[in-house]
Amino acid sequence: MIPNPWDVGSARYLQHLGFPALATTSAGFAFSQGLPDSGDGVAMSRERNLAYIADIAAGVDLPVSADFMSGYGMRPADVAESVTRCVATGVAGLSIEDATGDSSSPLYDLPMAVERVRAARRAIDESGEDVLLTARAECYHVGHRDPFRESVVRLQAYASAGADVLFAPGPQTPAEIEALVEAVAPRPLNLLVVRDIGMGVEDIAALGVRRISVGGALALAAWTGFMRAAQALRSKGSFAGLASLVPYPEINSLFAADLRGPDTRDQCGRSEGLDPDDVGDIADEGVGHRG
Repeated sequence: MIPNPWDVGSARYLQHLGFPALATTSAGFAFSQGLPDSGDGVAMSRERNLAYIADIAAGVDLPVSADFMSGYGMRPADVAESVTRCVATGVAGLSIEDATGDSSSPLYDLPMAVERVRAARRAIDESGEDVLLTARAECYHVGHRDPFRESVVRLQAYASAGADVLFAPGPQTPAEIEALVEAVAPRPLNLLVVRDIGMGVEDIAALGVRRISVGGALALAAWTGFMRAAQALRSKGSFAGLASLVPYPEINSLFAADLRGPDTRDQCGRSEGLDPDDVGDIADEGVGHRG
C-alpha cells in the first residue's frame, strides 16, 4: 500500500505515519496549482512536474515513484530524454502511460507504445540508477470498447519491452482484478483505488495484487473538507465546517520536529531503492481522475 502526496507537507506526514514508500500524483499536484488534471502535458508542463517530483523526492527519506504521465514526448527519443531528466530528480521509480491526449485517437498504436516503453527502459539502464519502470495501459480511462482484453495485450507487450510493474487503472471488481493479475503474471500488477470499493488492503492482496495506490484520492479528501467548510462560510455564514479540526500544535510540532532532526533530505529517497520482486509498497496512479 502506497499513498500519494500532493506536496512536501503531505509527504512528510505520510512518512510520519510509517508508510515505507510514496508516489506522486499528477491530479493532486495539478489541483494545488489551480490547474486541471491532464495527460497531454499542456496544462502540467514537464518543467513544473519535474520540479514537483524533485521536491517530494528531496523532502522525505523514502523511495518515491513518479507519475510521469505520458513521458512528455510522442517519439521514443523524446520519452527517453524526459525519463533521463526524471531519473535525475532522485526518484526510485516512474510510470509511463500510453494515452495520447487526443480524443480522436486516445491511445498510441501498440507498436509505438511498445517502443516508447522500450525507450524509457533504455534511458533508465543507461543512467546506471536502480529505478523501477511501471508501464500503464489507459484503456479503461479512455473508454476503450474492450478495456480488459486490450489492457492484457498491451501490458504483456510492455512487460516484454522491459517494464518491471504493470498498471491498468480501472478494474474494481474482485473477478476482474484477479483475472488481470493472472493475465500479466509473473509481473506484479498495480491496482488503483480511489473510492471505497468494499475491499480492504488484505482483501485486495488475497487476489494477488502486489501494489496498491490511491492516486489523487487523498488530495480529493483534503479538497472535500476545504470546499465544504468554505461553502458553509459563504452560503450560511456558518463555522460548522471548522468543527473537529486537527489541532494547530499537532501539525506545527510535527514539522518543527522535522527541522530539529538530522538533515538527510539530500538522499532523495532513492537510497533504499525498489525491488521489482518485492514491490508491494510502491505504486503510481490515475483513473476517473488521472492520478
